Amino acid sequence: MPRMIFLNLPVTDLKRATAFYEAVGATRNPQFSDDTASCMVFSETIYVMLATHDKFRQFTPKPIADAKTSNQVLFCLSADSRNEVDDIVVKAEAAGGMPDPSPKDEYSFMYGRSFEDPDGHMWGVNWLDMAAAPPQPAMASA
Repeated sequence: MPRMIFLNLPVTDLKRATAFYEAVGATRNPQFSDDTASCMVFSETIYVMLATHDKFRQFTPKPIADAKTSNQVLFCLSADSRNEVDDIVVKAEAAGGMPDPSPKDEYSFMYGRSFEDPDGHMWGVNWLDMAAAPPQPAMASA
């Protein structure tokens, strides 16, 4: 069985967040969703659990950071092409997200853009041609 990842994100408006993630390509799994959380499926191995603040507080005693004013993590999704990168960012903007809060990555072997969801969580979307990627720099192995 492949290793899976489940991201848990606190959201201020569950219906808005669910619609946003559906617009950028996720599918809501009703089996693991209710009026306090939406299980959003990007692939067989990538799930994003959107949780109301009250629900999220059940899992941690730490305060919920405001993702619009601070950042702890950056998420990144792979794309199959440069066009798919652009398409996802356009969909994110149309659904109420902010396009390109981070600089674009544009190289012959890699292309990346980003978006911010309505709650301020930042996502990168990257296409990468591994066969054309340069060898690992010497500093990376030090």
